Amino acid sequence: MKNGKRVLIIEDEFDIREFIAYNLIKEGYTVSAYENPLEALEEIRINPPDILLTDWLMPEMDGLDVCKMLKMDQKTSHIPIIMITCKSEEVDVVTALEVGADDYLIKPFRVKELIVRIKKTINRTQGNGTMRPNRFLPNLPETDKEKIIINGLVIDKDNHTAVLDDQKLELTFSEFKVLELLASKPGKVFTRDQIIEYGFGCDYYVTARSVDVKIVGLRKKLGKYENMIETIRSVGYKFS
Repeated sequence: MKNGKRVLIIEDEFDIREFIAYNLIKEGYTVSAYENPLEALEEIRINPPDILLTDWLMPEMDGLDVCKMLKMDQKTSHIPIIMITCKSEEVDVVTALEVGADDYLIKPFRVKELIVRIKKTINRTQGNGTMRPNRFLPNLPETDKEKIIINGLVIDKDNHTAVLDDQKLELTFSEFKVLELLASKPGKVFTRDQIIEYGFGCDYYVTARSVDVKIVGLRKKLGKYENMIETIRSVGYKFS
């Protein structure tokens, strides 16, 4: 039975491409699958899918460049992207997230996990998911509702921007939410579960390691101020 969602796949290995397409069609998705990234990009601009699954290492154009091109174009920047690749180092995950990937799945993967991630990513980015209320977090003070200002850091919640020493930080959605949470209560230690629930949503498929990877990427963007986010061993993180 069709679920009305369209998935576009970019994968240069025939067997993997067909395997993914077959299983998604069984789940009711409408699927378009491409070997050539350039041909896929043409299709995406004409008929944007609900989600894109892309390999990283491909001969014509790698997955990172695909992400960059789509996220730089206002017509396609809203399309959620899941990177599917054999590259499994922490730096690889961080790099993919920095250029705009919404999720990262390492080969070999389980079909059920891929399907769950697709559903959660579509629901989260299109606002169709039923999000449970945050169990762990108290309401933020009234004075924190619009802006958080700490020395040279200004976090504008309404406009979803963060500026550090007059330089705008280029943050992903989840990076912004993690920074907002930590900076809202300087000195307070937040567990990884609290960070997951606030920054990703409790219906989103995220592990504790994903939080650590997200923190690595966030610290990198903070540059010389990376030590503002302090690791509390075996517990979580706090904003110093």
